[in-house]
Amino acid sequence: MAARAMWKGVVNVGTASVPVKLYSAIVSHGIHFRLLHKTDKAPVKQQLVSAETDEPIEYADVRKAFPIARGRMVLLEKEELEELEPEESRDIDVTRFVDPADVDHRLYERPYYLGPDGNMKLYFAAVAALEKKKKEGIARWVMRDREYVGALRVENGYLMLITMRHAEEIIAADALKPPGGRELQAREVKMAEQLIESLHGPFDPTQYHDQYRERVMELIEMKVKGKKPKVVKFRAKKVKDDQLADALEASLVKTKRKAHG
Repeated sequence: MAARAMWKGVVNVGTASVPVKLYSAIVSHGIHFRLLHKTDKAPVKQQLVSAETDEPIEYADVRKAFPIARGRMVLLEKEELEELEPEESRDIDVTRFVDPADVDHRLYERPYYLGPDGNMKLYFAAVAALEKKKKEGIARWVMRDREYVGALRVENGYLMLITMRHAEEIIAADALKPPGGRELQAREVKMAEQLIESLHGPFDPTQYHDQYRERVMELIEMKVKGKKPKVVKFRAKKVKDDQLADALEASLVKTKRKAHG
């Protein structure tokens, strides 16, 4: 199936402008269920209901409010919020170029391809320049009433734009509670290193699937054919601290056996 452009824009780098078309670089394969009434199997729908009267409310009669304290909220009108929306624009403004290693991977969110929109020579000149300099652009743009910050990079000979989270959305690792328990023994560390080494190899994303989705689709297929599915629940085994070395050794032996067929 051919990719369809979902938006058009212009990448601006100083005085240079590159017209582009934006395509989604990912596709969702999530499973979507219909909700049915338990007794008559008729489809059901959700309604907005007043918490005071339990009466249904039309969406047109709903107003937005922001809680500021317990029992206190600031009412916001639709017109007030619309005035704060960014002005629609086709400009993707690159503000600076950075080394890719300087960008925290936790900031990356959703990838898009940027295809050429008319000026092929200028587009692929931008691709060549980014590849040669091994840099990544940081850009700002407005799309569908929302402001974005993103990373402009090259992927397989095409420009790619990845939306980025803001710094305040990232939780630092030092916010986690430090691990407790006894100190690891040298034997345990050595076996963990050997286990990592035995599993080392190239990464092939096609080897990894959404196993839950596959099981659900298999279940659906069997029920369509009138067969009774057999469902086996997965139960993880608990390992105590004093059993860690034994568990690592067993994993190492099992991994070596798989590697040798």
